[in-house]
Amino acid sequence: MASRPSYQWAIRSLRDSVQASVYRWRNPHRTLHASPGRPESQRKPRGFSEDSYAYQHARQRVAANVARKGELREQRAAALGDPVRGVRTPFIESLSSALPPQATTTDEELANAKSSPSPEQPSPSPAFAADEDHLNYYLTKPELEENLEYSRILSEPLISVNRENVDPVKEATAAKAHEVGHQNAYEAVSRIVSLANANNKERTRANVQRIIDTFGRHNTDSHLKPKAPSLQSMYSTVAEQTPTPRAGPDTGSSEVQIGILTAKIRVLAERYEGANRNDKVNKRNLRLLLHRRQKLLKYMHKKERGSQRWYHMIEKLGLTEATWKGQIAVK
Repeated sequence: MASRPSYQWAIRSLRDSVQASVYRWRNPHRTLHASPGRPESQRKPRGFSEDSYAYQHARQRVAANVARKGELREQRAAALGDPVRGVRTPFIESLSSALPPQATTTDEELANAKSSPSPEQPSPSPAFAADEDHLNYYLTKPELEENLEYSRILSEPLISVNRENVDPVKEATAAKAHEVGHQNAYEAVSRIVSLANANNKERTRANVQRIIDTFGRHNTDSHLKPKAPSLQSMYSTVAEQTPTPRAGPDTGSSEVQIGILTAKIRVLAERYEGANRNDKVNKRNLRLLLHRRQKLLKYMHKKERGSQRWYHMIEKLGLTEATWKGQIAVK
């Protein structure tokens, strides 16, 4: 094995000595091969106790900072709200029964009613009507009453023209049996068309129709103002286009679609809880609906932020910033 030439070793030694000299000239207070540390006088003596006052005080400050960070994190999460359900509102709670929320009477209204009991008080709003006024299968209460009365007339027992051979007892018995049968039929039909006995699919259909009536611009344009025009649109030289007249109820605006998605999300979220936590298909569908609603909310926030339409939708549906800001994860 050939030995290393002596001149290479000499060059390496000279290079190391020059580097050491330069390091000492640049760092006069440090040794060449010692790690930079505190002087001997400031180093902890052997056997130094870690339970000193300064150490414990530092640990307390760190613990206080960590606790404060946790509190702030919880406050921010509470301010954002639940990205799936949002905040509970009377309108959202009424989606479970597919009936409008009941009217709440304040103390001031009760005092006024007691002080001036007048029989000519205005009737309550149609949005707070009784349960019997909201039926399934697109029926209304007057239509149901009219058809049931027509069926009662058709099913009445015939009255004989010749009254000489008529048995009044049998005639009275037949009339009574007919009245009892009509009452049973009336109760049976009322239960069939009641939304309280409807299945989940029919309740969702009724909720969708109620959302269209509540948030549709064919109804809200009369009392909700849109967002104020920007300066760019005010001073624009392009002529404004005349909006196309709407044919039928509004079913495609952003607030209507957000309301329909919120109703469907509520149904899937209730089904996903409990024993159905392992339903992967339901979880995927819920995630798709959440992200679709998030996109519509971002668009609505960009176009209608600060308008009465925006605040009306947020207050009714109980939506928080978590529903359109940040990442939405279904756990």
